[in-house]
Amino acid sequence: MPIDSIWSYAPDLSDVQERDLTGYTVVANDGTIGHVDRQADHHGMRHLVVDTGVWVFGRSVLVPVGVVEGIDTGERRIAVSCSRAEVKGAPRFRTDSETMDPAYLGRVGDYYHRLPPRETPTG
Repeated sequence: MPIDSIWSYAPDLSDVQERDLTGYTVVANDGTIGHVDRQADHHGMRHLVVDTGVWVFGRSVLVPVGVVEGIDTGERRIAVSCSRAEVKGAPRFRTDSETMDPAYLGRVGDYYHRLPPRETPTG
C-alpha cells in the first residue's frame, strides 16, 4: 500500500467519504476499539480520532482512514484491518493539536503503513 493511501478511504468506500461517522463503533479484527469521537482531514491526512473508553485507560487513538475495511451505516460500525494491539501500539495521541501537526501525522501514517498486510481468506 503506498503511504499516501493510508490517508484515503479505499475506492469501494467512496460513498461514505463525506458521511459524519461520529459515534460509530470501531472494530478491529479481534474486538472493539471504541467509538469515533471526531474525524479530521488536516494536510490531506484524513483520519478518525477514536475514544477507546476504558480499554486503553480512557485515552483516544488516531486511526488513518486507509485502514478502514468496511462501514456498516445501518449498524453504525467501522471495521479496520488491524488488531487492537496494533492500534494500541501506534504513536501515542495526547492533544488535539497533534491532529494538525504534519510531523506527528507522518509518524502515525508510517506506523500503520508498516503493519504487516492482512491475508485474505481463500475459498
